Amino acid sequence: MARDRKIDLETWHEARSVEALKQSFNAHLKYSQAKDQYSATTLDLYNSLAMTVRDRLVDRWIQTQQSYYRQDVKRVYYLSMEYLLGRILSNYLVSLDLNSKCRQAVRDLGYNLEEIQDQDVEPGLGNGGLGRLAACFLDSMATLELPAYGYGIRYEFGIFYQKIVNGFQVETADNWNRRGGNPWEIPRPEFIYPVKFYGKVRERVNSRGETTREWEDTHDDVMAMAYDVPVPGYQNDTVNNLRLWSARSTRELDFEFFNVGDYVLSVRQKQESETISKVLYPNDAVSQGKELRLKQEYFFVSASLQDIIRRHKKVNPSLDNFCDKVAIQLNDTHPALAIPELMRILIDEEKMPWDKAWDIAVKTFGYTNHTILPEALEKWPVSLLGYLLPRHLQIIYEINTRFLDAARARFPRDDERLGRMSIIEEVPVKSARMAHLAIVGSHSVNGVAALHTEILKEKVFKDFHQLFPGRFNNKTNGITQRQWLKSCNPELASLITDHIGGQWASDLNELKELLPLIDDDPFRKQWSQIKKNNKKRLADYLFEKLGAKVDPNSMFDVQVKRIHEYKRQLLNILHVVVLYNRIRLAPKRTFLPRTVLFSGKAAPSYAMAKLIVKLINSVGDKVNSDPAVNGRLKTVFLPNYCVSLAEKIIPAADLSQQISTAGTEASGTGNMKLALNGALTLGTLDGANIEIMEEVGPENIFIFGLKTEEVAKLKQKGYHPKTYYQGNPELKEAIDMVRDNYFSPENPGLFLPIVDNLLNSDPFLVLADFASYSEMQKTVEKEYLNGELWIRKSIINSARMGKFSSDRTIQEYADDIWNVHSINGKRRQKREPPTTS
Repeated sequence: MARDRKIDLETWHEARSVEALKQSFNAHLKYSQAKDQYSATTLDLYNSLAMTVRDRLVDRWIQTQQSYYRQDVKRVYYLSMEYLLGRILSNYLVSLDLNSKCRQAVRDLGYNLEEIQDQDVEPGLGNGGLGRLAACFLDSMATLELPAYGYGIRYEFGIFYQKIVNGFQVETADNWNRRGGNPWEIPRPEFIYPVKFYGKVRERVNSRGETTREWEDTHDDVMAMAYDVPVPGYQNDTVNNLRLWSARSTRELDFEFFNVGDYVLSVRQKQESETISKVLYPNDAVSQGKELRLKQEYFFVSASLQDIIRRHKKVNPSLDNFCDKVAIQLNDTHPALAIPELMRILIDEEKMPWDKAWDIAVKTFGYTNHTILPEALEKWPVSLLGYLLPRHLQIIYEINTRFLDAARARFPRDDERLGRMSIIEEVPVKSARMAHLAIVGSHSVNGVAALHTEILKEKVFKDFHQLFPGRFNNKTNGITQRQWLKSCNPELASLITDHIGGQWASDLNELKELLPLIDDDPFRKQWSQIKKNNKKRLADYLFEKLGAKVDPNSMFDVQVKRIHEYKRQLLNILHVVVLYNRIRLAPKRTFLPRTVLFSGKAAPSYAMAKLIVKLINSVGDKVNSDPAVNGRLKTVFLPNYCVSLAEKIIPAADLSQQISTAGTEASGTGNMKLALNGALTLGTLDGANIEIMEEVGPENIFIFGLKTEEVAKLKQKGYHPKTYYQGNPELKEAIDMVRDNYFSPENPGLFLPIVDNLLNSDPFLVLADFASYSEMQKTVEKEYLNGELWIRKSIINSARMGKFSSDRTIQEYADDIWNVHSINGKRRQKREPPTTS
């Protein structure tokens, strides 16, 4: 332990004792909640326990930040529009090793820990994999004791709360903070920064004859106020910081309107300003939503850079060494405006020459790409950029001009290539391509799985890779085992610890010590029983929340992820229809009992994805109510997929469906979480599935479908989905039932858009892969019926997940991109070669 980070261990251990926890809890109940044991609600008990736990973080939180200043270390700033932290209390009890002591303390006081934890509400700070990944990375950065900070937006309503009404997705406000405050966050009104919009750029010539530019006459400016959330490392002394920005108006009340009786207009500016941090990803299908979304992104990066520079200047008065002390990682393109914003600060405010400023900027930024789908690569119309951020558009044009000059020198007389590489896209709408800006303005561009990175280098950004061959690299995603095994699956975590010790929680490679236990009959039985217990808990939850009766002894077949055509929930639900038809055709035949579980949100403006949600629910209604099925097949859609729901589903899963079209999924992390908890993967050779196969061995995973190069060849020669429809009687029957209103008799024609899309274009090759998928499902059934074989493979999957810890991922970022080091010189997880070639 570094000397300047040493804490009073006696005081710390005393504060962790059961008696100390009880005293702290009672003090908070009385003095923070103003309640006693007779008047306290369960929410009061939760807030008291949360503050009790938070107290144990504060000293280390302060000491961690002081240590970074004293040692003047290089710091990492992780900029992400999303953070899905899950329920904070349970995760922090694991990090602080306080679970059993808090359980005992509240039991002694007459309360139940589980009932208190049920009051924990997930902060609505994200939507899908991007936010869950960012949360895992924060956990690993603190566990590895890296000097790191997260920056994001404190959304008031998150993305939306998903309800299912008559089978349709209905979006309602996710008012996650409705209970009057979040005990885990600390408001920081002393850190409030102005963020400017609109205006014009005025050019002036100074006394030296140099042209300077100033952004003037801005209006509708807002203030960004900081809220801090502590991020503890696992059983160490580091507590890092997540800083979230909330929009505040520059004018709370316009007395001019108020005094003449127009009370609505008197607060309109406040309401409009604070809209910026109301909702994650406002619908950009309309012009107002597009403008609000761009405002949101600039608000985020402007406030973050002002704060980063303030912190830097506390120790380093000049920005000349900024890139030596600061590493900024852009989590996808949402924060890419940070590049022209830093250039504006360096050139306009710090008066640096362009070349010096650009060198600092490129050395500061790293960019992580998360998508290869062209439609998902962010672009902003030049007209909107120029209207909202006129100075930044000028800087982007200057960056592009200088970049194209350099590219032209490398590729002379290749205007077609230069057009492809330009940051400015000319047609169909003149737009700034934010991925291109991020690539040009960063010293590192990384993909998030080996296949994904190769596709970036060889296809999507091939021109850039040829110009910057050393800039592209791979950092395969990972997950934190503290949350996604130790916290969410405590029975399995205890079994593992009892047999191999607890070091796996900080070095996931230690799980390979489970492999000899595959031949241990008592161990296998315990493993199997824990899976049954988890399935029983999930079955009880489904009945309690949805009224759905499922058989815990059936195979739990799980597909949980964002609803999108490329993720191919359609492939899964069409197979459910085929299974249903097989049962109806031979009702006396023995079938493997199967419960197919779906969960995920569709974007509010994504009509096809929302129709897929409806189809899943309609098929489920028909299948689940048909007496001929007799419970042998159930289909359930669990609404409002979130971290806490995932923590219930994942430990109970037998089969993990990762079935995206090869070459479309960047990585995925759900595949890792499910495999870590002993589920076997049914998947394509896409994203991180390939690397999971390399680790667990091809005999312990179910791979089907076309490979990436085969997908490309099929599309190139001409893909005709009707050929597959006509050539597969089971598939044809299933699609015909969807078309002929078997699942929508009350709404004829409802699902025709799905059928027309499948038969006439099928952009994600659902029909082409169906036969292979269906055959592999038969293999799955055969192996599941061999219970001993399945349990062995389940143990192997968990034991070989060492590579997929986010600790390994973050250590690679730290070594290869950020050049930052543990404050104590520690390296938690070793890099190891794949288990199989």
